Amino acid sequence: MDTGLDRLRTRLEDVRVFASSRDRRRFVVHLLALGLAFVVATVLVRRHIAFLTDVESLREFIRGYGILAPVMLVVLQTVQVVAAPVPGQILAVVAGYLFGAWWGTLYNMVGITIGSAIAFWISRRYGRDYVETIVHEDALARFDAVSDDYGRAALFFLFLVPGLPDDVICFAGGLTEIPLWQLVVLAVVGRTPAFFLVNVVGDLLGTDRFVAALALAVALAVISVLGYRNRELFVRLFRGDA
Repeated sequence: MDTGLDRLRTRLEDVRVFASSRDRRRFVVHLLALGLAFVVATVLVRRHIAFLTDVESLREFIRGYGILAPVMLVVLQTVQVVAAPVPGQILAVVAGYLFGAWWGTLYNMVGITIGSAIAFWISRRYGRDYVETIVHEDALARFDAVSDDYGRAALFFLFLVPGLPDDVICFAGGLTEIPLWQLVVLAVVGRTPAFFLVNVVGDLLGTDRFVAALALAVALAVISVLGYRNRELFVRLFRGDA
């Protein structure tokens, strides 16, 4: 009995998870820092979630930064891609209201580009185990069904269709073998049309054209609902056995 335990103890002692004690300390420090950052982010999001989803409050908050308002918009849009506490469409309406359709779209897409690049990098850096902690397994399973041969076309199409979870697609796309710069291009080009139209809604509201804004908002909502309800069909289009 003791001999068996000794052998087991010896084998466990031979297993080295870290190359050195320095690597072990570095891992512990990074783990503690990540845990602290997560706690702080959770507290802040819970405290301000009502504010972050209120168009009027967001508009006044961003406007309060004066000439730095575009910078704040870019920062918020970047954060919503990575952490998703702020709906991107709400920020698009705010951007269109404050800066007009064209400038609002530009500022939004700068934030989307930075946020998408970070999301892709995080996904690729920390792998599937990490992504599974922040992306629902059903959503990830749907993307797994996409054939590698159609990866680029599938990503572009999924980004293009309103109503699909763009930020989830970013993290799922990072698990593919597609180069990061191509992933960013697909995300930006695919998401720009819908974001432009939402910015137009904000611009129409800012110029008191409420009927036109309502009509466009309803049309976008219908398209988004149809896109979400038919998400399984879109995935099947890019299955290898389709």
